[in-house]
Amino acid sequence: MDFNDSPEEAAYRAQVREWLEANAPKTPLTFEDMEGGGSMAASKAWQAKKAAAGYAQITWPKEWGGPGGTPIQQVIFNTEEAKYPIPPNPFQIGLGMCVPTVMTFADEDTKKRFVGPALRGEEIWCQLFSEPAGGSDVAAARTRAVRAPDGSGDWIIDGQKVWTTGAQFSSFGIVVTRTDPDAPKHKGMTMFWVDMSDPGIEVRPIHQMSGGSGFNEVFFTGVRVKDSQRLGAINDGWRVSLVTLMNERLAVGGATGAQWNQFLEAARQITGLDGAPVIKDQAIREKLADWYVQAEGLKHTRNRTMTALSRGQTPGPESSIGKVVSALQMQDLANTAVEMLDQYGIINDPDLAPLGGAFHASLMMAPGLRIAGGTDEILKNIIAERVLGLPGDIRVDKDVAFKDLPTGR
Repeated sequence: MDFNDSPEEAAYRAQVREWLEANAPKTPLTFEDMEGGGSMAASKAWQAKKAAAGYAQITWPKEWGGPGGTPIQQVIFNTEEAKYPIPPNPFQIGLGMCVPTVMTFADEDTKKRFVGPALRGEEIWCQLFSEPAGGSDVAAARTRAVRAPDGSGDWIIDGQKVWTTGAQFSSFGIVVTRTDPDAPKHKGMTMFWVDMSDPGIEVRPIHQMSGGSGFNEVFFTGVRVKDSQRLGAINDGWRVSLVTLMNERLAVGGATGAQWNQFLEAARQITGLDGAPVIKDQAIREKLADWYVQAEGLKHTRNRTMTALSRGQTPGPESSIGKVVSALQMQDLANTAVEMLDQYGIINDPDLAPLGGAFHASLMMAPGLRIAGGTDEILKNIIAERVLGLPGDIRVDKDVAFKDLPTGR
């Protein structure tokens, strides 16, 4: 691995730092700022400013509003931007997963209609894949799309999706449907883009144990879409979905929540039952050592990816490692921290709780992170088969028609 910027990368980093220092917000949004849609307004304003300067999607070609930059330039910008208290980013799913799928499979008129507004933050997209009976198994989709009986060539969509992030404020979405139940599960699907304001689409927020409602159930009842809204060939939705899923794995693999060094600082300040700082406890010290080693492994795995990008290479499936390790570490760290803080661990108050309630927030968020972007089990299969080269699981349903698969057992 090469830990140093090349001369070109160093020059680009200096350019980015200069622009961010002149344009990025210097203070985080207050609670009052976030009321009445203020948070979304701030997010859209920041996205528009980045788009105008060519920093919204650095790797996108110029004809689609990007500067045609390199992946390592995008990494450099993300690293430098993270140093500022920027507003929340509700565009990540759209720009990182949905719109690239549209750019790959849609017709030219569709691309011209959607790419620019999404880049400027004018429209937000969501990804409608998971279902109650399928979860991370995208190929288990039961939401059906059938041809309209009037011979128009349109499609009628009926079914249910779940765990859809941001559906409550999204303008559009991409949805994978079952179009041929007589074909095996991976071969009878088709993807469409949909207008989330369609009266046949109902969004119901899911109240999470963290107190938020970022995920949603989405119901489709007689939703009519034109054939021009189809992304890819009929019954080729699995291949189209893979484009979206690979982008998703990259998007959710980074570190999030309270980190080991924050736990270390808290352990130095808090005293145990014996009156000594918790950091003196041997079990706590062993935990910290484990977390440090994991964090360094994650950092250098990301450095390996950055090195590949810097050399113009395509990173491999090892990006799945990041989410498996970081999600487990986040859950273990948060659980240990809450136990260490005793009654203060359940307080989610920025003025009273240590680190502004970061450990409490991480504890409530960690279980969801182990599901988002593919469950631990899905990602471990990817690592085993595509990174370690182990033989794949035997699939007895490989050639069985989807309608004949056993359910409810």
